[in-house]
Amino acid sequence: MSSLAATMVVDLRSDTVTRPSPGMRQAMAEAEVGDDVYGDDPTVNELEAEVARRLGFGAGLFVPSGSLSNQLGLRLLVKPGQELVCDHTAHVVRAELGAAAVFAGITTRTWQARRGLLDADDVASAITPNAGPYLVSTAAIAVENTHNFGGGTVQPLAAVRAVQDLGRRHGLGLHLDGARLWNAHVASGVELDQLAAGFDTVSVCLSKGLGAPIGSVLVSDEERIAEARVWRKRYGAGMRQVGILAAAGLFALEHNVKRLADDHARAAWIAERLGAEPDTTDTNIVVLTVGDAASVAAAAREQGVLVSALGPTFLRLVTHLDVDDAAVERAAEVLAPLLRR
Repeated sequence: MSSLAATMVVDLRSDTVTRPSPGMRQAMAEAEVGDDVYGDDPTVNELEAEVARRLGFGAGLFVPSGSLSNQLGLRLLVKPGQELVCDHTAHVVRAELGAAAVFAGITTRTWQARRGLLDADDVASAITPNAGPYLVSTAAIAVENTHNFGGGTVQPLAAVRAVQDLGRRHGLGLHLDGARLWNAHVASGVELDQLAAGFDTVSVCLSKGLGAPIGSVLVSDEERIAEARVWRKRYGAGMRQVGILAAAGLFALEHNVKRLADDHARAAWIAERLGAEPDTTDTNIVVLTVGDAASVAAAAREQGVLVSALGPTFLRLVTHLDVDDAAVERAAEVLAPLLRR
């Protein structure tokens, strides 16, 4: 082993750890800006319009985080005291710290889903639309694509359409947490607007696989986005000359979508090398079941490989644009003997 490899730090905790490339930094430095609260930032306006166009919607709203984008989308579809249904490991209920309940008075009901995969029968068993004055009425369904805690799972389009049909029959809103929808697009070959079609609100993230330093975009029709803009300000997330950040998002859309295939290939390689369950690595997330995830993560960290322990036996690795072939080889070299123990 070379001394360089031995001292290399490989960060596979998440694809949120990427740093802006020189080209992205240049785009940020040269961005034309204005006051976004007044709607005067031309770079933000361009980014919102471009994301909405790509996803097939009428309008978009740039926000600092994926959690805020999701929460604004849910707020548009579910009134206080009503219910959102989603699977039991969905990001909106597992990793957004109860925001829907705290800020919007939304209750949730979940169903069990292996790897986060959708099944319309599971959803049908969870919903209680128009439940009357004594039970909580379901108002919306949330779908996640790709599914983070499921291991980067790409939702089959037929299953998505079946859930959408179910929701429409019962008059329910439909929200798509598409934080990594770009990955689903590249992995499946299905166009972005088809992956987003049929939903009322869609959230996509720029700061994960696309490598921007911050930001997500919520898309919907113009009326809903106008309402979301009001709630963004109420939540304290009105931004001023934020075109500096929006420029990073535009650069990411232009340069970093197709290259997600490289992340997927590296994830598949390390998944096979580490003995992950076959055919469970759809995109850039590798999930491993181990005896003691925390101890494996700690031992790997001592050797310069950072991974996430997200449960007692749940280890997650995420490839991204700052992880090259040498880095995944180093990660496998460190992790393989730890997992054999």
